[in-house]
Amino acid sequence: MKKEAWFGLTILFGIIITLFIFMPAPADITNGHMGLLMLALIVAAIMLGFPTAFTLMGMGVGFTLYAYQDMGTRLAVEQTLDLMVLRTYAVMTNDVLIAVPLFIFMGYLVERANLIEKLFNSLHLVMARIPGSLAVATIITCAVFATATGIVGAVVTLMGLLALPAMLKAGYDVKLSAGSITAGGCLGIMIPPSVLLIVYGAVAGVSVVKLYAAAFFPGLMLATLYVVYVIILAKLKPKMAPPLSEEDKRITLPEFAENIKNAISNKALPGLLTALKGKRNASMPAKTLLYQLFITLLPAIVFFGAMGITYGIVTAPAPQQTYELQEMGFGSFDTPSDSYSSGLAEPPGAGGLAEPPGTLNEPPGAEPMAQAAVEEVTATETVIADEAGRTNAPMTFWIIFFTGLALLLIFYTFFTFARLEIFKMLLASFFPLAILILAVLGSIVFGFATPSEAAAMGAFGGLLLAFAYRRLNMAMLKESMYLAAKTSAMVCWLFVGSSIFSAAFALLGGQEIINAWVLSMDLTPVEFMIMAQIVIFLLGWPLEWTEIIVIFMPIFLPLLGHYNIDPLFFGILVALNLQTAFLSPPVAMSAFYLKGVAPPHVTLNQIFLGMLPFMGIQIFALILLYVFPQIGLWLPEVLYK
Repeated sequence: MKKEAWFGLTILFGIIITLFIFMPAPADITNGHMGLLMLALIVAAIMLGFPTAFTLMGMGVGFTLYAYQDMGTRLAVEQTLDLMVLRTYAVMTNDVLIAVPLFIFMGYLVERANLIEKLFNSLHLVMARIPGSLAVATIITCAVFATATGIVGAVVTLMGLLALPAMLKAGYDVKLSAGSITAGGCLGIMIPPSVLLIVYGAVAGVSVVKLYAAAFFPGLMLATLYVVYVIILAKLKPKMAPPLSEEDKRITLPEFAENIKNAISNKALPGLLTALKGKRNASMPAKTLLYQLFITLLPAIVFFGAMGITYGIVTAPAPQQTYELQEMGFGSFDTPSDSYSSGLAEPPGAGGLAEPPGTLNEPPGAEPMAQAAVEEVTATETVIADEAGRTNAPMTFWIIFFTGLALLLIFYTFFTFARLEIFKMLLASFFPLAILILAVLGSIVFGFATPSEAAAMGAFGGLLLAFAYRRLNMAMLKESMYLAAKTSAMVCWLFVGSSIFSAAFALLGGQEIINAWVLSMDLTPVEFMIMAQIVIFLLGWPLEWTEIIVIFMPIFLPLLGHYNIDPLFFGILVALNLQTAFLSPPVAMSAFYLKGVAPPHVTLNQIFLGMLPFMGIQIFALILLYVFPQIGLWLPEVLYK
């Protein structure tokens, strides 16, 4: 038997032995103890390979019948069936879950648009002069692609087919190569739009919009830490990540670029501008030159366009409210007299109200002062009404503008025809995905659309990408829809099963026992947070993130209020912690995905060893986020004050 199987069986037997040690004598067993027994049995059943969703439902139904056994068989069955129907209906009416199938459908469309190869090739040329460039490009490619798809297995499998042979051919260490692919592929479960955050939001009752805003910077931080680790390791141990050869860095230029480079200049902007003049473009069509010039000027066009829009926003005059001064009294509303013909009238012979004798007069000089005040207010309102000019732009705008302008000049100074070809490769691979991701995230984070609406927009964007890359056909569309329906059904059945299981667990009193046990330890909020994250980290070894979220989060969530812990911050810590669920043996699914497509000489143990340093980075990132919570909370606080 393999070592991995022995390791899994050891954990399983450890759970069972611990269960028998801590369970009381049969005579002292209460319903609460049966709830804890149910919790331990579900972990053992999942490790034995039983389907998670239906195991949750089966145990939930069985233990609910046990809880209602004193009512008699008929009533117990009725109560159990009612519980199943109510919990299933609650899941079906959860609006948050509508986004799940749409995001999954978007992921499968993007995966089948065949962008990953172009993305990896362009990024590894961009990073060619950075130590460990292939591994860095692999992590960035995995991060971008995993963010767009959210499907860890697809990203790890595709990168295993594409990047692993390239890294092994370049002499990279097997463990570093495997670790870069598996760790990078898991970033999609953390960086929005993440299905994990939707599931956590549905379980915890936390806004998915705020979760996405809070997870953005921690996800980028984790990806950056991976890249920094690879660069430092490649710098200290060049044998583990040798630099690329000159042949691998060479870029083949098209004919027009070679002609301009040899005859005029190697710099793209001056070369193209000069080639448009006089006889120098006789051998090159003007249409080609203008098209290449447009691509070359695209960064400048985007920069000046963005700054122009920003200038219009920051200098727009504040909206002014104008108020019309009116004398107080019944006649101040200028109501036509016939509008209220049936209203109150003066009594006959009253002669109207008159000033009483000896009316108080204004003090001397008061009338000119009041008239002057009225004239001053009128003049001020006239100035406001007539003011059509804009306010001055703040100094921050000009600092950003001139800094960007200087960077733009430096960019064009070193922008050669070789870099122009790399830029065009990025335009064909990186930027479409980046625009799709930013459009989906931006519409959610800035409140333009709900997660479900943004997911629909993302699915439509995936269709457009597949069409633009000529990959959209009926067979591809049917396969994507089938896989999206299959994955969505798995997630929804998990929700149904976990809802029934959680209801049975609470009915038996298991939640009360755990709450009483935790509260009896008299932990501080810091100690509770550390204990919770350690438990989740250990659960990541035998279980996947879906099982941890739907089974164990309902146990922790009721305790957060007692320790004054924000469920939003707790969710981001959990999402960062659950990266380990895909990297920790024996149920490290990303390792098995990679092993399935790796060359025969790459062993599973090498893949596991390669993942361990990245698990250490995840723990370090978790500590950073806990010590500096504003990494995650700053953006939602700014956007949703």
